[in-house]
Amino acid sequence: MKRFLSLLLIFVMVFSFAGCAKKDEPTTEATTVGASGEATTEAPKEDLKWAQGITDTEIIVANSAATSGAYAPVGVPFNAGIEAYFKMINEAGGVQGRQIVFKHVDDEFDPVKGKAALSSFVEDEKVFAIVGDFGTPVVAATIDDLKDYGIPAVYFATGIGQLYNENATDNGRNIFPVQPIYKTEGKIMIARAAGDFKAKKVGVIYTNDDAGKDLLWGAQAMAKELNIELVEQQVAAGATDVSSAITTIKDANVDFVVVAAIQSTFPTIVKELAAQNVNKDVITTYVNVSPVIAQGVVNEIADKFDVYGNGWVSFEGERAKALEEFQKYAVGYETNVYAMTGWIAGHFFVEGLKRVEGVITWDKYMDALESAPIVNPFGGEINYANGLRAGTQEMNLSKIDPTNKEGAWVPVADLASINSLIGK
Repeated sequence: MKRFLSLLLIFVMVFSFAGCAKKDEPTTEATTVGASGEATTEAPKEDLKWAQGITDTEIIVANSAATSGAYAPVGVPFNAGIEAYFKMINEAGGVQGRQIVFKHVDDEFDPVKGKAALSSFVEDEKVFAIVGDFGTPVVAATIDDLKDYGIPAVYFATGIGQLYNENATDNGRNIFPVQPIYKTEGKIMIARAAGDFKAKKVGVIYTNDDAGKDLLWGAQAMAKELNIELVEQQVAAGATDVSSAITTIKDANVDFVVVAAIQSTFPTIVKELAAQNVNKDVITTYVNVSPVIAQGVVNEIADKFDVYGNGWVSFEGERAKALEEFQKYAVGYETNVYAMTGWIAGHFFVEGLKRVEGVITWDKYMDALESAPIVNPFGGEINYANGLRAGTQEMNLSKIDPTNKEGAWVPVADLASINSLIGK
């Protein structure tokens, strides 16, 4: 149990540093002449072509990711997790008797190289899908290309707002994010504030970067729906003096505080909240739920207020069995959180494949992913129905333990959706 708890508390994704589209051919009714000489219409039959990247024996997918350079400690295990999941599926017979083949190019976290790799995958190698588009700069550079191609793309190793879509019925329907998107997380933060903490007036301190603005966007959208008053203050990412913003929050006498800032800016904000005795509980993004972050503020918040953080994975119950299965196949990466996320990426891709009957086309595959929610093996459900592309839609909650000076976060609430938090 301690091992599972340790994994839960370190499962922090830091990917947020900071003519080929084959459509289904339509079926047609066949008209024949019966014995009476009258024309009759037979039921239409499936007359579709298999999507590119699918042979009689293989289903070929690909990604580019940084497997050398500064981000190799993330990219290498991430891809290893994908490969481990596919190995498990292939050893069990594959999908429709076909083995999944995973191709990879090292893009070195370079957007130019990432774009070139995507073009080659789709136009030259003609792969079936992209699994695990990796890293904020590469995803931002390739997202429009993916939409133009129409090729299914499952899992993005980033939380950028460009992935969010509430009605991707046409352009962008092929985008299937899994990892938390900041816009969705901002909504969940306000739902927590209202549902768990009964807040009516919430202070939001956000950074002037994409992460801060996307979290704010989600907070604003949910606050409007719930009739929650927001007091918003912007600070510069990496700011060392946030006193003016905190004074405004204090003077507004808010019930609760959302810190929509990641990594280095977060401790600065929390310390200033403590210094000015704004003794209201705080919630922040899952990106900040790490021992190092907790160590930086634990002394200042003691006996003043609690600091909570979102999370998107759990290793309890049935998910403990999923973890054991992962550890069986991810040899050498049994406790690596990035390999676990690769495993999740592989899982979501394959779940869609398993649902397709008969000929596999891009449209039928996307229909399958949208047909019913998919359960994260280490987390909650994700629903893609009706064009919803919101990434992780269920998050849990932990808080900094003020008695543990080593920076411990302790779980306090299980995975929950927005609707469950606000009582819908």
